[in-house]
Amino acid sequence: MSDYAVQTNTEEYLSLGRNKLVEMYHTMVLIRRFEESAAKAYSQQKIGGFLHLYIGQEAVAVGSIAAIHKEDYIITAYRDHGHAIARGTDPRILMAELFGKYTGSSKGKGGSMHFFDAERKMLGGHAIVGAQVPLGTGIAFKAKYRKEDAVCLTYLGDAAMNQGAFHEALNLAGLWKLPVVYIVENNMYGMGTAVERASAVTELSKRGSAYGIEGMVADGMNVFAVYDAVKEAAKKARELSLPTLLEVRTYRYRGHSMSDPDSIYRTKQEIEEEKRRDPLEQMKKFLLDEKIATQKEIDRVDEEVKQTVAECVEFAENSPEPPLESMYDDIYVQ
Repeated sequence: MSDYAVQTNTEEYLSLGRNKLVEMYHTMVLIRRFEESAAKAYSQQKIGGFLHLYIGQEAVAVGSIAAIHKEDYIITAYRDHGHAIARGTDPRILMAELFGKYTGSSKGKGGSMHFFDAERKMLGGHAIVGAQVPLGTGIAFKAKYRKEDAVCLTYLGDAAMNQGAFHEALNLAGLWKLPVVYIVENNMYGMGTAVERASAVTELSKRGSAYGIEGMVADGMNVFAVYDAVKEAAKKARELSLPTLLEVRTYRYRGHSMSDPDSIYRTKQEIEEEKRRDPLEQMKKFLLDEKIATQKEIDRVDEEVKQTVAECVEFAENSPEPPLESMYDDIYVQ
């Protein structure tokens, strides 16, 4: 994974300021610990349904969302926990949603795959593969039609690019010149199938060329590389109303979902090799090397996050179940 389109610029990152940089690290650690705690709760049968963990991909959500404005939109697939946390949704209500509780972000009805926060313009995780791509395209159309100063980050997995809806959406985005950034979180596997076994073109950023959409590539294990790429793509969308297809090359450390025995299609050696590029460790090293934070401050972040996640679980466990009559709520738009 070399020759990335966007190169890192230490001086620019330092200009973000100490508070912003430490906040980005804090969010990455929070996502990691939140997911680990969710995995534990799932194994204890406190969480039902599916559970798709974001462990290993934290730099993608944090780097991309740090590069956009509060007025911008995001929409993603079912591996959505990291995006909601990075966007600023209270992790307590997210954990409650995983537990199916009434205090959850979707009042316990959505579960892991359907986090939603309209206030923060996080317009959902979506369980149907590729379904969010035309929705994100429509959101960008709405922003352009109403002359909003907004772009839409539309996240998808590598395997979703083989859905017909992906191609239909990109064709319209290219035709109508919409302010959308398609972020392909290429974690190298669509469920248990490696990209090279499923895609005739493995350089996924090139797929947009058929629709006149520029492609970019970024290292998804480096939060700053993601930040750079999305900042550039969002600027083009905002100022020129032009879409971008950004392939972010990342890696998930866990299986596709909690029910996935990933040892069938990849080796422990491969996983350990990828962990040498761990996004949290890279960010921590940057903070220490540039003397932005001390080891004591790093340790304090870890302790704060540990306490936060413990409070999330306590909040979820002590929250009420949805009342029976709530099954009829939110069926129709008022």
